[in-house]
Amino acid sequence: MDEVIIVGAGIGGLTLGLALHEAGIPCRIFESAAEIRAIGVGINLLPHATRELAALGLESALAKVAIATTDATFFNRFGQLIYQEPLGRSAGYDHPQFSIHRGDLQRVLLDAFVARAGAGRLLTNRHCVGIEQDAAGVTATFSDGSADTNRTTARGRVAIACDGINSVVRKQFFPDEGEPRYSGINMWRGVTRWKPMLSGASMVRAGWLSHGKMVIYPIRPAGADGRQLINWVAEIETPHYRKRDWTRFGSLDDFIGAFADWNFEWLDVPAFIRAADSILEFPMVDQDPLPRWSFGRITLLGDAAHPMVPRGSNGAGQAILDARALTTALRAHADPVAALVAYQNERLEATTRIVLTNRTNPPDAILREVFERTGDRPFRAIDDVISREELAGLSEGYKRIAGYSKEALRG
Repeated sequence: MDEVIIVGAGIGGLTLGLALHEAGIPCRIFESAAEIRAIGVGINLLPHATRELAALGLESALAKVAIATTDATFFNRFGQLIYQEPLGRSAGYDHPQFSIHRGDLQRVLLDAFVARAGAGRLLTNRHCVGIEQDAAGVTATFSDGSADTNRTTARGRVAIACDGINSVVRKQFFPDEGEPRYSGINMWRGVTRWKPMLSGASMVRAGWLSHGKMVIYPIRPAGADGRQLINWVAEIETPHYRKRDWTRFGSLDDFIGAFADWNFEWLDVPAFIRAADSILEFPMVDQDPLPRWSFGRITLLGDAAHPMVPRGSNGAGQAILDARALTTALRAHADPVAALVAYQNERLEATTRIVLTNRTNPPDAILREVFERTGDRPFRAIDDVISREELAGLSEGYKRIAGYSKEALRG
């Protein structure tokens, strides 16, 4: 069949399916899970990603289930304000920054794809075990995920691996790739129903990794009880970690001690953490950038192509940008092999820069600078420690590298 085979119905795969359908390019999505359920916790969609989703007609649906984030606010672990800056439309962008539950985002994408392309274009319980190709197309083989006895195949023009951080297709082309690179930082993540804090749409970063760092932001509007669903991440430097698994539950006792005295004017942090619905544990890992993603009629997208440490709110956004670039390339090139090369050429270098920058100088480098300059002690005035110009420079530098500076989006 003259269609695009998409392996995986995560954020990247569903966005790609919507973009291809909008462009008149037939596709089918094959998802490993038997049922697509709302898993994960909060993520952020930066203005470069929301611009692409708005172009697909999704901004209104997202706004109903997300928080339009208004500001980034940085504190030390003593609750002292370091820096604050506006975000999204509050900062003059044409598109918002959305903080959203990953499951809510996936549901918006899924509902839109099924409504537009048809339910028959999305097949679940199809675990990809490999993809072969010839001069005329590709053949993807799937098992039903049970005893690996029932296998089916699908024929298409090209195949796009959107199968995430444990990508089978990536492993097919890089069988000797090493284990994920551990950053030395372990994370515990959760969501808590809590009254709005600060602006009610703030992204808070506080503390530093050696003693404990928190990222906190609301991801759903307040309900009838006046409480929002608020996402939080606790990050601590530690040599100990277990294999990455987004669904593994974590233990409160393993990390709560680092935040025992975090009682700010605007938040009792230990009480907030203890009130979480559940806690997940995940090591902060990435993998070294690949030299290539495209192999004839097969290519990688999103986390399958460029897994990055979750700092800087960029993982889902980069998958969304991949989807736009790949759709554009398939429209521009009659030869599918040339299209996949063009896509790779546009996106590989850009995502490599972000992967490497996230290891050393993401937006929370602001917290590192203050931590080091104060020796992890309270300050009298932040201007005695670091100038506002330096703080703004750290933030703007990351935006330029990640591709969402106002200048880049208006260019």
